[in-house]
Amino acid sequence: MTIVIIEDEPAIADTLVHILEMDGFDVHWFTTAGAGCEYLQQHPADLLILDVGLPDGNGFDVCKQLRQYSAIPIIFLTARSDEIDRVVGLEIGADDYVTKPFSPREMLARVKLRLKKLHPPLTSVATEQAPKWQAKNFDYYYKG
Repeated sequence: MTIVIIEDEPAIADTLVHILEMDGFDVHWFTTAGAGCEYLQQHPADLLILDVGLPDGNGFDVCKQLRQYSAIPIIFLTARSDEIDRVVGLEIGADDYVTKPFSPREMLARVKLRLKKLHPPLTSVATEQAPKWQAKNFDYYYKG
């Protein structure tokens, strides 16, 4: 699976690239919004990790632009930790919002969770031998 990172801080990006590649992901890192968006317009990706403060733009604007034509899962990774920033990020279309400093292992877990929801297992709950719930004796009382 392909993950795109748009992050201008090399130390953070290197950490993300390393942990994601060690887990088998194909990772493409860009330091500017322009380069990352250009890549995403020409290549399919499964998930985007996006910083808010970028040298040539704002991650919020990138998210809004992407949401006009793409449902790619977006995880904001940013130093902006105020509640208003988190709320705005989620309201404009991000799937998750992580503040710096962050745990690389937690970020990997969040990435895997988003991708698992995007690509659920092929087996269906209906085809598995799951126990079935039966309501034989169900009493409902309403006092009004």
